[in-house]
Amino acid sequence: MTVRDQLVQAGVELLEQEGLASLTQRRIATIVGVSHGAPRHHFPTYASLLAAIARVGVEELDAVVREALAMSDARSAVSAAARGVVRFATVRPGMFELMGRHDLLEGAGENLRETTGTWLDLVTERLREVRTDADERHGLALWAGIQGLGTMVGRRSIEAIGAPTIDPEPALSVLVDGIIQAD
Repeated sequence: MTVRDQLVQAGVELLEQEGLASLTQRRIATIVGVSHGAPRHHFPTYASLLAAIARVGVEELDAVVREALAMSDARSAVSAAARGVVRFATVRPGMFELMGRHDLLEGAGENLRETTGTWLDLVTERLREVRTDADERHGLALWAGIQGLGTMVGRRSIEAIGAPTIDPEPALSVLVDGIIQAD
């Protein structure tokens, strides 16, 4: 494994264990056992290192979303994709947060939007199979709800509006069913 790959892997592990706030070049370099300047030799900026770390999560979530949306029944496909995103956010909250931080990742390389930018179109396309009047507004509303619920669950901010035992599944069902209501 190259030093670059080791830096990315260490960043992913640190992100998963301690969250985005703990993710510094110095900590990542220390974990890998290289000089504190070594990340700069492999990544021109801190943002480019973050983008390489985010790429790992984007590829994993892309596989989840595409597998779900490939299901033959469009209603089931949209529902499975929504559940997959929220599950990813629940299991990998640090990665989900980093992936959503366009303020940190924009222009940092890795062409993340090449992948993430297709998700809304793919969801909207499957949504149209169930709801003929669906357009980009419906797809965006659904995606925003999924993203928002995933963020709330991942950051545990859902606890601020209810008990720690709130299950996001019923809310996700209301969201998905409300938007994909058939004509």
